Amino acid sequence: MTKNILLVEDEEKLREILKEYFLKEEFRVFDAPDGKKAIEIFQEEEIDLVILDIMLPELDGWSVCRRIRKNSDVPIIMLTARSDDDDKLLGYELGADEYVTKPYSPKVLVARAKAMLRRVEGSIGKEEGMFSLSGIHVDILGRKVFIDDEEIILTHKEFELLLYLMEHKAVVLSRETLLNQVWGYDYFGDDRTVDTHIKKLRRKLGDKAVHIRTVIRSGYKFEE
Repeated sequence: MTKNILLVEDEEKLREILKEYFLKEEFRVFDAPDGKKAIEIFQEEEIDLVILDIMLPELDGWSVCRRIRKNSDVPIIMLTARSDDDDKLLGYELGADEYVTKPYSPKVLVARAKAMLRRVEGSIGKEEGMFSLSGIHVDILGRKVFIDDEEIILTHKEFELLLYLMEHKAVVLSRETLLNQVWGYDYFGDDRTVDTHIKKLRRKLGDKAVHIRTVIRSGYKFEE
């Protein structure tokens, strides 16, 4: 099935180059030169993946990411000309799944987009049914999480992280293991990506956050 990509980049020449690369790989590409247009397209079309520049006119990439995350867990890859770690951490806080720093190879960007979509499809293909531990109920096929019959909204990566921790309850999982298994072996981020997502996940779990334990100098584990 053809996947729909929303490409948000204000540099017209770069946007056209990237669009051509994705079209060659048989993606359907919707492109936007600014944040306002990106939101309009996202609300009108069924988008499978968003590639989002940060420095945009009308509405910056962070604002676009924040608005998308209000009601969607679509995978988001953010593009930036800066390698500032604080910028990246802010992006992850807002719900970005990956970060790519300019300059980058269009071929590599396409490969990372395809890898992310494969991981999303793989997670949907897991066994149907509810997976429950300690009052946290995960609808795997529906990709929903409930606590006391109330749904909590998680991003794609938060969902995958929680499910992986629950599936490996009582096992201490290193940050490297979580990066490899949740983000993928082709991911180029660092350990702080895991810490940032754990922090966000705990915040959303509320009282149930106590089940995600930090093991000093080792990693994390889900403990009933």
